[in-house]
Amino acid sequence: MQEFKPKPPAEAGEMLGHPKGLFLLFGTEMWERLSYYGMRGIFVFYLTSATAAVAFGWEQLSEVELQSKALSYLGWYAMLVYLTPIIGGWVADNKWGQRRCIMFGGTLMMLGQFALGFPHGWLPDGTQIYMLWLGLALLILGNGFFKPNISTMVGDLYDEGDKRRDTAFTIFYMGINLGSILGYLVIGWIGEKVDYQLAFFVAGLGMALGLLLQMTQANRYLGNVGNQPSAQLGLKRDVGDRHKPLTTEERDRIKVILILGVFTVIFWAGFEQAAGSMNLFAKYNTDLNVGGFEIPASWLQMVNPLFIIILAPIMASIWVGLGDREPDSPGKFSMGLVFLGLGFVSMVGAALQIGDSETAKASLWWLVVAYIFHTIGELCLSPIGLSMVTKLSPLRYLSLMMGLWFAFIGIANKGAAEIGKLVGESGPLVTFGGVAIAAIGAGIILFFIREKLVDWMHGAEQCHTEVGATTKEEIGITADHDGIPPKHFSGKE
Repeated sequence: MQEFKPKPPAEAGEMLGHPKGLFLLFGTEMWERLSYYGMRGIFVFYLTSATAAVAFGWEQLSEVELQSKALSYLGWYAMLVYLTPIIGGWVADNKWGQRRCIMFGGTLMMLGQFALGFPHGWLPDGTQIYMLWLGLALLILGNGFFKPNISTMVGDLYDEGDKRRDTAFTIFYMGINLGSILGYLVIGWIGEKVDYQLAFFVAGLGMALGLLLQMTQANRYLGNVGNQPSAQLGLKRDVGDRHKPLTTEERDRIKVILILGVFTVIFWAGFEQAAGSMNLFAKYNTDLNVGGFEIPASWLQMVNPLFIIILAPIMASIWVGLGDREPDSPGKFSMGLVFLGLGFVSMVGAALQIGDSETAKASLWWLVVAYIFHTIGELCLSPIGLSMVTKLSPLRYLSLMMGLWFAFIGIANKGAAEIGKLVGESGPLVTFGGVAIAAIGAGIILFFIREKLVDWMHGAEQCHTEVGATTKEEIGITADHDGIPPKHFSGKE
């Protein structure tokens, strides 16, 4: 299989022991995430603003009803944003290839941000809501073509079983989080302090920069990677491969993806309270005064990506330092769920501080601690999940399975919106406490079934946990790296 896999051009060279194409994908994803997270950080604030309420005909709604409607819009948007990658993954696998899908999807997302930023006053009265729907539709469809395929291309830069792959996804994940920091910082400030629609327009410019980077540099650093549909690459080995039934090993590996997908839904349903109920709690129930300056509520969401950048290399070093004692992927997933639960224990503390008072404000440190725990949980689960899908999926279904993985996250986002509505109905104490119990309980269940899941991986997990000189060099334990895998490594998972 490996000999038919396109590779980046040799003359492109390496940086920090990885193909330079990784850092091109890093940059493209960074600008796209600035656009996405910047918009997401202010979306519920925009929908609950007085200006939007008048434009959309919602001025008769109570504050709780308005927040519930805003969370509902966020939930549907966030769910569909993660469901459409199934379509984009299929098109990339069978028709266009990843690169073409990335350009098409990025263009739609840019236009979607511009549609959200189109001034209300320039539209006939009563039609503003249609521009909102158009913007969201373009963002949803565009993300479906963009998101699964750029993640898949990261895995395509490496031969099967190359130990650098997990580290590559961690580096790529840091690009995601650098983009989200910039999004919250710039787009969040413009939205909350200047104008929400201007902020959406600036987010569209961020997406345009990502497209420009990909358009001008892809051929140089990626070569033919991502140009051909992956199903066709599999067919080069055996013309009948596409129509062959799945082998027992392939079925078992897909079962692992599906089972861990269920626990992924639980994790993200809690984690994505950050854009909804925790974001609203930060704006309306938290003391945001820092040194005499009232910070935008959306800035608190920067805690997560900032600590990912800080903690990612530390946790990578811990995994490698553990050697044979490194937890397997299901074990790391279970740890992620427990840390998520601990974050909501901190939110319970915030809810207890304000009690039933309508004027009391909670300390922002409750949210900071919650986001730090959530960040540790995310590092245990999310980059490992992305890498696992590329290792366990049959080649002919690779982008489709990546799309399915994002679909799990989409279902979780819709669940997150429904959970967020409970804050207005049952109160933050009951809601946040319930999420804490559910997350920790799910983590314990997964811990006890993890060994069976490792068996169903049929050796793929061994490549992840085995530690060699190359892996140590990548995270800075030693200084030199020649990019050549250890001699004992066969290149097969």
